[in-house]
Amino acid sequence: MNKKAKRRLIVVGGIVVIAMLVVVAIAGAGGSATSLTVGDVLTGQYESKKVQVSGSVVADSLTSDGSTAVFEITPEDGDGTDVLQVAYDGALPATFGTGVVAICTGTVEDGALACTEMVTKCPSKYESAEGSLTVKGLLDQAESLAGDEVSVCGYVAGAVNAVDAEYRFMLESQGETIAVTWDGGMDEAVVDGTAVVVKGVLGADGVFAASEQPAIDEAVTQG
Repeated sequence: MNKKAKRRLIVVGGIVVIAMLVVVAIAGAGGSATSLTVGDVLTGQYESKKVQVSGSVVADSLTSDGSTAVFEITPEDGDGTDVLQVAYDGALPATFGTGVVAICTGTVEDGALACTEMVTKCPSKYESAEGSLTVKGLLDQAESLAGDEVSVCGYVAGAVNAVDAEYRFMLESQGETIAVTWDGGMDEAVVDGTAVVVKGVLGADGVFAASEQPAIDEAVTQG
């Protein structure tokens, strides 16, 4: 092998080594997140690290900063003293709400979590519609039932909205419709056309404020 060929081989070899180092560096930067507890993150040892943390969404903690949803999570089995702030730059899923377990992946920044991916877990709830009012029945007795907690059954009419929307969904039965508000999580199986039972109070504005997670009507589902 002459000197010119040997020099060319060395140059090519050097380029290959550099390319491999770049690939390894990129792979390392985009590596999997470390699974931690809320308490782990609060120690301050994981600043600028990519982590995954799960916890229950704290009641009344949801606010917005432009298009970013800001909320707090606390350990599912904790006493509520450990609280981590999460900033999620994405659209909140319909299942998100107070008490829902949010699995958040992102980077720790100044003691908070800048979240880029989120998955929620909301337990399913089934209930019988027996003894419940229809929407029409509720509206017909609106004055006498003012301020009373009642159960209403019907079908979800249209999309199920995120918790930061004006209302979560429209409930329809016997030709009448009401808007339902609820600040907790929603079963992902509750979609347009699902038969549900909702407990709550009808407000003077005609909006029904749910007091419990809307439940799937077990009779219709099993039937």
